[in-house]
Amino acid sequence: MAPFGLSQRARDNSAATGGGDYLNPSKIQSGKSVRFHITSEQPTEFFECWGETADGSVRPFRFIDDPTPADIKAEMGPEYDRRMNREGTAPEPVKMVVAFWVYNYDTQKIELCSLSQKSLVRELDQITQLEDYQPLDNFDLIMGKEGSGLTTVYSLKAVPRKKDAVNEVSSSWDAAESAGYNIQNLLTGDNPFKAVG
Repeated sequence: MAPFGLSQRARDNSAATGGGDYLNPSKIQSGKSVRFHITSEQPTEFFECWGETADGSVRPFRFIDDPTPADIKAEMGPEYDRRMNREGTAPEPVKMVVAFWVYNYDTQKIELCSLSQKSLVRELDQITQLEDYQPLDNFDLIMGKEGSGLTTVYSLKAVPRKKDAVNEVSSSWDAAESAGYNIQNLLTGDNPFKAVG
């Protein structure tokens, strides 16, 4: 099995200028952190933008390759328009996303971690490139957040794995796999927490 690591595409993109069962970095309170253990063998990488209906409903649209404006319009159809940036001057940019399954020690369950913040993707890449952190399965990660809005600063650091939680993490991951958790469902608009078929 290859060690957990990011593709060159994700590295390049991060260098460029959770609610529910999701571990969402933007939902972490300022001054707080979350400890988790990666259970995925490899991350899933895709591009994401958000669509909005006339009544304000929003949803993500995901693409395997960096989409053109025409690709986005075709996928959104007539019901959705691209969500606008903070200034309301242009559509929000398409973001590269790195997603993977984690065991969240705070919630004590398997969650889907989806990173679109370039600083977090870069830090994850740096951690996974260091021999000291291989195999990554021997380590947990702590993600922190300071500030809000445009002044938000995220951090990610590796720490030794919680020894007393190995069985709990393993049994939670086994149960999730048995329940049909499938991260690839993100790319088809299906629920990643349920088997499709």
